[in-house]
Amino acid sequence: MARIIVTAPQLMSVVNEELPGHEVVGGDHAMDRQELSDQIATADALLTSLSDPLDAEMISKGKNLKVIGQCAAGFNNIDLDAAKQAGVVVTSTPGVLHEATADLAFTLLLEVTRRTGEAERWVRSGKAWRYDHTFMLGAGLQGATLGIIGLGQIGEAMARRAAAFGMNVIYNARHEKNVMAIDAVNPNTQPTRRVELDELFVTSDVVSLHCPLTDKTRHLVDADALAAMKKTAYLVNTARGACVDEVALVKALKSGAIAGAGLDVYEDEPAITVDLLTMENVVLLPHIGSAALPTREAMSRLAARNIAKVLDGKPAETPVE
Repeated sequence: MARIIVTAPQLMSVVNEELPGHEVVGGDHAMDRQELSDQIATADALLTSLSDPLDAEMISKGKNLKVIGQCAAGFNNIDLDAAKQAGVVVTSTPGVLHEATADLAFTLLLEVTRRTGEAERWVRSGKAWRYDHTFMLGAGLQGATLGIIGLGQIGEAMARRAAAFGMNVIYNARHEKNVMAIDAVNPNTQPTRRVELDELFVTSDVVSLHCPLTDKTRHLVDADALAAMKKTAYLVNTARGACVDEVALVKALKSGAIAGAGLDVYEDEPAITVDLLTMENVVLLPHIGSAALPTREAMSRLAARNIAKVLDGKPAETPVE
């Protein structure tokens, strides 16, 4: 019987279904660094979240650790080199959360471009209003250009939604992608094409981030990138907060360098730069990109199943390689 530590709140009924016969500890609260350090010392496996500080020091404490089952598509919180050196298999949960996350990203796009958050706050505040031809005018999407940074599963799903709304799609990625599924959605949009980042920032009416957080993508959207964008353009981020220089973003929003932003992730979350909280042209959500119940169930099940397979001496379904 293996000892499996669940480091953060989880859908435990799903986890326990996939891990019968093992000692499963936790899952009802988020462990801080000290508790995680204490628990990892006797753990055979961890079922983790993006918030867990799995650096080299922490991983070195897991003398019996065989597998980390990350319940997320990303894994920037894990020192992969340290895990590899320690013989620990690292897994993640790709392939099950892209549609839900794209739904949320497109929700942000709609909210910020059509000012729905601002409009709802107006109504809830009790301010007077009436139908007015010039009241709460937002941006139209049909014929607008969506620039996607990172055309993986989530980026492609976002692109399909944009095409359905009549948007033209351009993207930046390390390699050319098969865009047939995007172009098939709407014959009235322009063919999807790959562009350099400079062109994407200058051309897009909405820039949407769907890239992993790496050394190369940290502060990818910096002051220069924001200055290159149209004054009428919007930024949407459901990837990782640190892909955007949040200080530069605040300055761009205050100065009118861009029109607005829709954010689900933040550079130092859960802390949010205070100025963002007061801006009417910003939509703020608490990192809920994949928070649809069927999606979260699928994520929990896949993370637990990966752990079970590695503990049984079998290859993981979705290892991080």
